[in-house]
Amino acid sequence: MVIADDQPLVRMGLRVLVESEDDLELIGEAEDGRQAVELARSLRPDVILMDIRMPVLDGLEALRQIGARDDLRSVSVVMLTTFELDEYVFEALRAGAAGFLIKDSEPADMLRAIRLAAAGESLLSPSVTRRVIASFASQPGQARRAHPRLGELTDREREVLALIGAGLSNDEIAARLVVSPATARTHVSRGMTKLGARDRAQMVVIAYQAGLVD
Repeated sequence: MVIADDQPLVRMGLRVLVESEDDLELIGEAEDGRQAVELARSLRPDVILMDIRMPVLDGLEALRQIGARDDLRSVSVVMLTTFELDEYVFEALRAGAAGFLIKDSEPADMLRAIRLAAAGESLLSPSVTRRVIASFASQPGQARRAHPRLGELTDREREVLALIGAGLSNDEIAARLVVSPATARTHVSRGMTKLGARDRAQMVVIAYQAGLVD
């Protein structure tokens, strides 16, 4: 994994935390967004912990550049922030972040989040993600915009997308639609592929912007 933060003390703290675990390996550190993008390209880490606010190139733009490359789709970017409701969190999720972590999170929570990201999972439950999105999408200037490929979804896939946006898990979606959990997972997977979503958190963003969630 790679750590990207312009504060040496933050990087040191994260370094010590990661190196204390046998199953985690720190392979690079960056002090600005440009370095983070370069390390992503050269090292292909499973996870990048990246501060939102950094000099030279901020974390949000670095995230966009990483997300724009097909060869880096396996890289999970987790945004680091000082405040739970950082003004850029919504944009980060929309740009493809796997989620976000508060810098003063408990070490055990931080390690769990890193492992989830390495496994390709979102770091926020859909319901938590939805609260974050709703908070910022309701502000002036955050107009809802339907995804350009929304029309490619079948009626059932569109229904599943709305349920993801409402915070339901795959098992809850299966129960709501009276289908097997495997079928629900298939609908979720197909919807993600058609929409080009990197993870479940981004599906929640798409559902909200399409007006599928009240």
